[in-house]
Amino acid sequence: MARALLPQAAVLGGVAAGALVVAFRADPNEPGHYPGCPFLALTGYYCPGCGGTRLVYALTHGDVGTAFGLNPLLFVLLPVLGYLFVRWTAMTAQGLPMRSALFRPAVAYSFVGVLIVYGIVRNLPFAHALAP
Repeated sequence: MARALLPQAAVLGGVAAGALVVAFRADPNEPGHYPGCPFLALTGYYCPGCGGTRLVYALTHGDVGTAFGLNPLLFVLLPVLGYLFVRWTAMTAQGLPMRSALFRPAVAYSFVGVLIVYGIVRNLPFAHALAP
């Protein structure tokens, strides 16, 4: 049973370690402490993930409003990702395969479409509120 939950423990440990590094290492709002976004460096445009490191920093310091402003899509997806992780863990603990409507091809393609549209819209002049 414990061996079956090793992947979940690894994911949880990795996420916790990453959050702790961002929370306590250095402020990502100051340049030079973390690598920048390679997509932004190459193209000059924000990717759908831009602002994610600063979002984690803001959340770990209790600044929810700033976190939302840095990447609204990621902020909204965090509870979904948390739900999926808990469900994955519970299903594995019960010895059941992970099944969810969120893993259907139509949902996956729709999610990729949302990421693409979000990545485009957050770079348009009228949508400056979506920029990090």
